[in-house]
Amino acid sequence: MTRPLIAVPARFSATTSALRYAAEVNARALIEAVWRAGGEPAGIHPADPADADVAERLARFDGVLLPGGGDLAPHRYGAADTHAAVYDVDDLQDTFDLEVARRVLDLGIPLLAICRGLQTVNVALGGTLEQDMGGPEREHRHLVHPVAVERGTLLERALGAEKAEASCYHHQRVDRLGRGLTVTARAADGTVEGLELPGAQGWFTAVQWHPEDTADHDPAQQALFDALVGEARERR
Repeated sequence: MTRPLIAVPARFSATTSALRYAAEVNARALIEAVWRAGGEPAGIHPADPADADVAERLARFDGVLLPGGGDLAPHRYGAADTHAAVYDVDDLQDTFDLEVARRVLDLGIPLLAICRGLQTVNVALGGTLEQDMGGPEREHRHLVHPVAVERGTLLERALGAEKAEASCYHHQRVDRLGRGLTVTARAADGTVEGLELPGAQGWFTAVQWHPEDTADHDPAQQALFDALVGEARERR
């Protein structure tokens, strides 16, 4: 059986020693999780939407995974100032990812959004972000913690549980929710850890944590990728 084709927007990297040049990359753990789920992961180049129609490019795929990465530029969600902790902002990356989020939801293509991906969807739908959660004592970097999952959500169905151990690496979080989004999971400190869009044309769930970090030994985390690929297969 042919594997469903899963688009994974590439991330710009200023240095990649093995390739000798700047590169477009994605985390190996992320790609392997999609492969284990039975999908065929395909990196796509973040080209300027003004030069290459994003909806047309995405239409050939069965599913989309919007991965983690650097911070969105604060002006993208109406902030007048930029916090000193904001890092790895890339204008083209932002432009492309925001357009991907909008077009995937419009087209009804199954979508799993992770970390920056969740934040991108929130901003694409008019939401805002807290630029910095307050330093090492409050941020969720290099941290595994429990999250409480809302019953009856796509996230709960995918995970198969109302609680999960989430591997996190982020210093920002959702502030104001985007249009139509609902919270599906929270950390103990109230941080939004999951989002969904009731009434969306296609399957969509987003998590603030990095399920790929532990998916190779945590069936609940691998189940998120399994759900994406399963929905992509059904769509074909």
